[in-house]
Amino acid sequence: MSKPVLTEAEVKQLEVGSPCYVLKGTLITALARELAASRQNEIIECGNIDELGGLKSTNRRIALGADHGGYALKEQLKVFLKDAGYQVLDCGAHNQEAVDYPDLALKVAVAVKTGQALLGIMVDGVGTGSCMVANKVPGIRAAHCYDRLTARNSREHNDANVLTLGGQVLQLDQATLIVSTWLNTSFAGGRHQRRVSKIDQTEQQFLKDTVAAVAGDCSCAL
Repeated sequence: MSKPVLTEAEVKQLEVGSPCYVLKGTLITALARELAASRQNEIIECGNIDELGGLKSTNRRIALGADHGGYALKEQLKVFLKDAGYQVLDCGAHNQEAVDYPDLALKVAVAVKTGQALLGIMVDGVGTGSCMVANKVPGIRAAHCYDRLTARNSREHNDANVLTLGGQVLQLDQATLIVSTWLNTSFAGGRHQRRVSKIDQTEQQFLKDTVAAVAGDCSCAL
């Protein structure tokens, strides 16, 4: 049985910066390896077909959520994402009945945090509140974006993994332009990695301080 082969043409079909999953033992052409390195498409070997399918699926899965103020736009973005070849993990809401945006934003953030989805998109009325909620989850870097510049910057400079949008302030064409830009922009690394690492360090420091404070306050009455 012949071994699978990864060619330059297949690497070209990947988004810049996204992983390239192959079965262990796949023959990788020199041009494919060179192109993958130049486009930051890390080649990752999988032990079997099931593992390969699971990783490929997650790599194209977007956690999508909204409150009642963002529901209509969420439903339109769901169609847009599926047409673009993404899988959508719909975190709710599932109708326009009033709900609390923190509950839905948390679902999106946790889906990304736990690896159920590669990235997350949350839509509420304006987008600010959901951004605040998502950023309370360790490991989440949520960005409230309202144009192509903020979308590109949040990914290229800040390695944002959750996007929040305002369903009451954006038209569909504006929202799809932002989403498309955000999804197709890769983290630049370099000097930006140093700064993102400082974000992570700040988060970890406050987590440690909180644990220490809680431990110091604990006492047992006999």
